[in-house]
Amino acid sequence: MADMFNSIRWSNADPDMAERSADVVRTLLRHGHEAYWVGGCVRDEYMGRRVNDMDITTSALPEVTCSIFPKVIPTGIKHGTVTVLMEGQSFEVTTYRVESGYEDHRHPTEVAFVEEVTEDLRRRDFTMNAMARGIDGSWVDPFGGRADIDRQVIRCVGDARLRFREDALRMVRCIRFASVFGFSIAVHTWRGILSERDTLSWIAMERIRSEFEKILTGPAPLRGLELFVRSGLYARMKAPFPYTGHDTKAIEAMNGIKPEHSTIRWTLLLLACGISAQEAEELLRSWTFSNKQREAIVKLLALHESYRQKKEGEATESARHRWVKLVLAHGAEAAQGWLQLQKALNHTGAASASLSVIEQLDGWLRELRIRSLKDLAITGNELLESLDKRGGPWLGALLGQLLEKTAAGLINNDKESLIEEAKRVVIQNEGL
Repeated sequence: MADMFNSIRWSNADPDMAERSADVVRTLLRHGHEAYWVGGCVRDEYMGRRVNDMDITTSALPEVTCSIFPKVIPTGIKHGTVTVLMEGQSFEVTTYRVESGYEDHRHPTEVAFVEEVTEDLRRRDFTMNAMARGIDGSWVDPFGGRADIDRQVIRCVGDARLRFREDALRMVRCIRFASVFGFSIAVHTWRGILSERDTLSWIAMERIRSEFEKILTGPAPLRGLELFVRSGLYARMKAPFPYTGHDTKAIEAMNGIKPEHSTIRWTLLLLACGISAQEAEELLRSWTFSNKQREAIVKLLALHESYRQKKEGEATESARHRWVKLVLAHGAEAAQGWLQLQKALNHTGAASASLSVIEQLDGWLRELRIRSLKDLAITGNELLESLDKRGGPWLGALLGQLLEKTAAGLINNDKESLIEEAKRVVIQNEGL
């Protein structure tokens, strides 16, 4: 039996998480059950990558696991998974199982618990994810996961067509792993994708978008996109990507954007594929983006399109006023994101503005006195009272003019100056 007291050392996991997970494994062992770390944590530790969570597989039935630990959440007890809470840490503990009846190409309709860890590993997607480690450091690697990692190959466990037929999302995960890890895809695994790619239409767009976002925020988004295109998966989704080609330099610019700025990376993808702001609006809705992120991406695209309409040889002051209008129309946040986007594009030679122009625009943005109507020193009602007029569409237009001139520094942001300018505009435009 494995040493109950000494645990393998995890070099790439949070020490407290590693120790608490070891407590879970030890407890199961002490009660006479088998228990191993399994899946992604084992893979990432072997690859020298950061371990973010630690899953455990066991011979103990889920009801038994619940009885052993004082704090357990029955997250997926029907399918053998419970979440064990251990001193501020949480761990998914799953009973050895086999699955069948994937009618929706995603979820099993039948789950049967088994006694052998190898049988549990046999149902998993790729060899590098079908590995387990015991508390004494022993390996359970029946399908050559370590050897495939060493060869930098993504390979399905067993029949690739069957694995993808069981869960069509695995095809996108395969491409994500190849892109993020820089691995190649084994020939039979690639053929399995081509054979089963039509089943991707069964998968919810939310799940596909989540996987694709990991590709975009990874180290090689261009490779991921090209594999997605070559496989034909882009056209098999519930909401197909209207792909007709891409600008390689625009995709490569993603490497100049921090991964946490995923909104800018998504914008670069759409720019690279020639998707307009108007087209993006509906596309992002169908891809289940949140309203906030969808609006942010569309604003970036719209600002980009507006800026590209600039006049050649434009005078500096005219260029400044035009930039101020763009910032007010699309928002300061969009303007800041667009400047980041342009800096990244400059490094690949695909920018709409030179670095010197970008620095100038950035300076003008920082100099803006106000950035929205709520920053004006007067309200619409106060304007109506001062002008002794009734409201109407004209009021919004007038407030917009006041905002623009104040932001540009042409008038001061105080009530007296704003009322004086408003009266001047009203007299000039008798239609108000």
